[in-house]
Amino acid sequence: MAYSATPDGGPDGTYSKVFGPQILVISGMQLLMVLDGTVAALALPRISKSMHLDTATGNWIITAYVLAFGGLMLLGGRLGDTYGRKKVFILGVLAFTVSSLLCGLALNPEMLIAFRALQGASAAIAAPTAMALVATTFAPGQDRSRAFAIYAAMTGIGSVAGLILGGVLTEVGWRLVFLINVPIGFAVAVGAWAFLKESQGARLRLDVPGALLATLGCTLIVFGVNAGPGSGWASPLVIGTLIGGIAVLIAFVLIERNADHPILPFSIFDNSSRVAALIAILFASAIMMCMAVFISLYLQWILVYQPWQSGLAVVPFAFGFGIAAAIASNLSLRMQPRWLVILGGAIIFLGCLYASSMANSDPAYFPKIFVPVLVIGFGVGLAVVPLTLAVVAGVGATEIGPLTAVAQVAQQLGGAVGLVAVGAFATSRTLSMGGVAEPAKNITPGQIDALASGYGLAFAACAGIAILAGVVVLFMRFTPEEVAEGQAATEEEHSGTGPMNLQGPAGS
Repeated sequence: MAYSATPDGGPDGTYSKVFGPQILVISGMQLLMVLDGTVAALALPRISKSMHLDTATGNWIITAYVLAFGGLMLLGGRLGDTYGRKKVFILGVLAFTVSSLLCGLALNPEMLIAFRALQGASAAIAAPTAMALVATTFAPGQDRSRAFAIYAAMTGIGSVAGLILGGVLTEVGWRLVFLINVPIGFAVAVGAWAFLKESQGARLRLDVPGALLATLGCTLIVFGVNAGPGSGWASPLVIGTLIGGIAVLIAFVLIERNADHPILPFSIFDNSSRVAALIAILFASAIMMCMAVFISLYLQWILVYQPWQSGLAVVPFAFGFGIAAAIASNLSLRMQPRWLVILGGAIIFLGCLYASSMANSDPAYFPKIFVPVLVIGFGVGLAVVPLTLAVVAGVGATEIGPLTAVAQVAQQLGGAVGLVAVGAFATSRTLSMGGVAEPAKNITPGQIDALASGYGLAFAACAGIAILAGVVVLFMRFTPEEVAEGQAATEEEHSGTGPMNLQGPAGS
């Protein structure tokens, strides 16, 4: 029997206490997904070395996950609404767990990339459903707000824990970074079955064609950009996949405009300031993904850091991000968010520019690595928070869900496309200087310099992306009053007083 969630709580009319097994179960999946993303980036150099991968192929280990996650997230939210959030959440967790096991047992790069895509698809099912379960499990008001705060805190905890734990596990063997998910995932699934109550939203027709076309179009474009440096930008493979990707995305737009319940509501794009915020989120996510991957590659391949050393080396990023996020949350209610984003972008620009200038040297950790890592983290925190708030600025509670979901999709896809595009530039630079995109131990000193130059260009490209983000947000005209209005609408939704109170960010 499917139950309908109502303002009275679960099917028995009761809510759960905040500090109980329910929040541990729901936030446990969030911790698992964040931790997985962090440790995968940290383990990438060791995986690439073990499987003899060049940079372009190695990037697909990250990109396959992010593309599937971002492309299918909106569909995942609809699945929970239609078939029951508890059932779909457990399904997503179990699928994530099994795919993690398969990643840990992969025998070749093709299998690993395919299983990482399956991981991403599983996360796309579990993540939006988890958010909706927070809204349906805990009582409106203070309890629900506390539950959302705990859930959100898992992002920061998972990031830092992933850096430390990922480094240690990778040191023992890169397969452990995936296999560690198995016991945790099964524990979350069993806990969800035992402690969570079923709830269900409005049944809407699933826009499967829209989700598949969006994912396929982005994948083809990413593949074409990734293949460009190795195959040649004029090769039939590259041109064909790029044209095919554009054609598929055009078909996606045409189909979505005529769909009864489109997976992407185009009315979201009526506001030019909101469009600017979403584009800036794409750019910011690209910077974050590129810095995570290329700093890890630089530290382990060029400076020959051990994985655990690499993980500890980038912990200052998380601290810089956290400090700036707290500042930005307060200032966003007092000044136009675009000025905070521009300031954050300027700080990112300077940090990335400094990082690119020292890439060909043999820098000491302090200050030449510590400072740019801390500075870039601070700049990202200062920019991302007002962008997140700007997405929902000036809207009512009924629009919070779709807007938040689209912002999350933009974040994932921006990271995937950015990583591949910047990676293509870096690989081209390395190859043009006579280098090879392989670990440092396998190549000559001259080739190491070429590889370092490629990473330097990657950092410089991130600086360029920061400039583009700054230009875009000039068109973002939201006022502090509109930001406050959006925050109030968000609190209204989370408190259960709004019409979208039980659907969660992805449950539109």
